[in-house]
Amino acid sequence: MTSRERFLQACACEPLERPPLWVMRQAGRYLPEYRELKARHSFLEMVRTPELAAEVTLQPLRRFALDAAIIFSDILVIPEAMGQGYKFREEGGIAMEFRLENRAQLDRLDPARATAHLDYVAQALKLVKADLKGDKALLGFGGSPWTLATYMVEGGSSEDFSRIKELFFTDRAFFNALMEKLTAALIAYFKLQISAGVDAIQLFDSWGGIIAGQDYEAASLRWMREIIAALPKDFPVILYAKGTPTQLTDMAFSGAAVLGVDWTVDLGIVRKLVPDNIALQGNLDPVLMNTTPDIVRRETTRLLENMRGARGHIFNLGHGIMPQAKLECMQALVDTVTQWK
Repeated sequence: MTSRERFLQACACEPLERPPLWVMRQAGRYLPEYRELKARHSFLEMVRTPELAAEVTLQPLRRFALDAAIIFSDILVIPEAMGQGYKFREEGGIAMEFRLENRAQLDRLDPARATAHLDYVAQALKLVKADLKGDKALLGFGGSPWTLATYMVEGGSSEDFSRIKELFFTDRAFFNALMEKLTAALIAYFKLQISAGVDAIQLFDSWGGIIAGQDYEAASLRWMREIIAALPKDFPVILYAKGTPTQLTDMAFSGAAVLGVDWTVDLGIVRKLVPDNIALQGNLDPVLMNTTPDIVRRETTRLLENMRGARGHIFNLGHGIMPQAKLECMQALVDTVTQWK
């Protein structure tokens, strides 16, 4: 069985001897080869250059026996494609080109630009697909409309997200108009990725946990459900929403084949709460990758045993791998999962 077949069978909740493994935010500063490339090219240059994006995507797979690759890109390529650019602040975090504040600015954002503007992502995917030769799964991704809207309305990274929440409560017509544009752009973008050969799409609702639980449906979930419904029937979508444990049962009926679960909940309990036909992805605490191989082996084994006998488990971290992650810890994780029966 190829790694790609193992991954797709897990998405379909078919029985496997061991769960497939990939790691969110696989590329990063924990890899010396990435740091070497980053010394010569800016992050945005690497994102926008197909050959560089493909190289960064493939770097982790050359070191580790992972079952899937996720394309190197950024969720904010969607606002940029629509007409609201972004950059990285010197002190850290994201700064949007402008803060989205009025209807005139909103009217200038054009979701129809997404596919043409983001052709560089499609070209990078094709390069990676050719290199994988059908042996490993290839994942595309994008941010949820809600998560993208937080950056657009706040003007970048935020500590309290007050502006996006105020917009949601005080001007629902403006909020919905923005979400409709983002939803349209993401549908086109994901179809572009599917045409370029991805085996699955991961939808990141990274800031889903900042909205009150009773408002999650209107603020975020309804828009993700619309996106998933617009994609080809039965195409695997992995829905990851950070900080939303009470919404998992609702997300199980979003149309997603897989729910990504953060590290704050017991994955075995989640398995009992959601339908058997929904696969689960996760959920080792990423901080463990900064500790020691022995700790990683112990905690990885504990999670594997917790999910023993459960169909549809894709082993992953409960969020992205951190820059401080140690190569020896990553190797311990990979060895423990791939050798587990």
